[in-house]
Order: sequence, then C-alpha cells, then structure tokens
Amino acid sequence: MLTASPIRIATYNLQKCVGLDLRRRPERSLAVINALKAQVVVLQEVDKRLPPRPAALPHDMVEDEGWHILPFGAPGGSLGWHGNAMLVRDGVKALQTAHIDLPGLEPRGAIRAELDTPLGPLRVIGMHLGLVRRYRLLQLATINRALGKLPPRPTVFAGDFNDWGNGMALDAAVKRVRFIPARASFPAPRPVAPLDRIALSPELHAVESGVHGARPAHIASDHLPVWADLDLK
Repeated sequence: MLTASPIRIATYNLQKCVGLDLRRRPERSLAVINALKAQVVVLQEVDKRLPPRPAALPHDMVEDEGWHILPFGAPGGSLGWHGNAMLVRDGVKALQTAHIDLPGLEPRGAIRAELDTPLGPLRVIGMHLGLVRRYRLLQLATINRALGKLPPRPTVFAGDFNDWGNGMALDAAVKRVRFIPARASFPAPRPVAPLDRIALSPELHAVESGVHGARPAHIASDHLPVWADLDLK
C-alpha cells in the first residue's frame, strides 16, 4: 500500500525578473526557483506590466528546466493570471485549474489548482493581495466565498499578502486555513517584513519552513522566496 509523502511548496514574487541591480535576468530568477527544490512553486509578478502582459519568465526556459506550467486562462503570452502563476514538477498532476477575480482599486486576481500529489489531493491557492488593508480583507473574503462553493480538500494559501503586521488581521480574515509562523522576506537584502506567507488547512502541517536567502536570491528580486515542507497530520 502506498503511503503519502511530504512535499515542498514555495512562493516567490519575481518582480518581473528585474533584480535589485535593475537588470531583467529571467535565467537568474529561474536559478532561484530551481534552488528551492520544491514540487509546487507559486509565483507573483511573473508577467510584464503592460498589455498584453507577456511573460517576464519565458515559457520555453521554464519548460526546458523540467517544470510544468499550469494553465489559468490568461490571454496572449502570459505565464499566469494577473501575474500569478504556478509551476509543478513531475509527480504532481493538475486535475483542475481556475482563476478568481478579486476586488480592489488595482487589478488583482488569484489562482486555484486542484492537484494530485505524493501527499494526496491538494488544493493550492496562489495570490498577490493589494496594498490597501481594506482591499486585502475584501480580496480574502472573495476567495473564502469561492472556496465555500467547493468540496472540502486539504488546502494551501501561498503568495504575497502585502501585510506588514503580525498576521492577526490575516488570520481573522481567512477560513479553513491558518498561517504558519511568519518569517521576514522583504526587502531581500535585509528582510524586515513577512509579506510572503503560507497558510494551511487543519489536515496539513509544516514539518519545516524557511526563507531562501542564498545567492542570487538576495539580488534577483526585492522579495525572498518562502517555502514549507508539508505533511498530513
């Protein structure tokens, strides 16, 4: 009988592959992603800003490194939806993908993937929330409503939550998940704010978690990636 195996999930804001040296180097961003040794990676700011929002991280470069890019219905050459994308390794299969439009002054969206993983069925929600607290809470409420229409499943929230606080407001705003202990991930050279976070539903726990600060992550983006090794309780 096969048993569930832990998997690593990570989240990373690429800043459109423009590093702190102001150079756009997608190969550097991809080197950081590969170094995470994750089976699932949730990305933010993966597309260029102006329409038609072409991918800052080229599709062929990603696929040549053995990643599978999950589809979320974005037009043109975008890698994701409103800059959110999700990559998976062999052994992780997407059963369904969808996007969620979020309210706010600036265009925002979230992505949802129903995955078959070595850990078992897993739902992963990737997001990049707004800069204004009021809208962040409205955006989380929208995600809660969308998930309330779906059958229960072990669930992960991962992304850039843009919250500089202690996380209490985020914990109060979400349902079915709780945030793992936050670690500072921004700004990359000397992190002071835990903007990038991962939250888990009660069926899951983080065996280990951390922030990836090894070179060239310190300069590839203004954010450092955050990761967690997940297992079933």
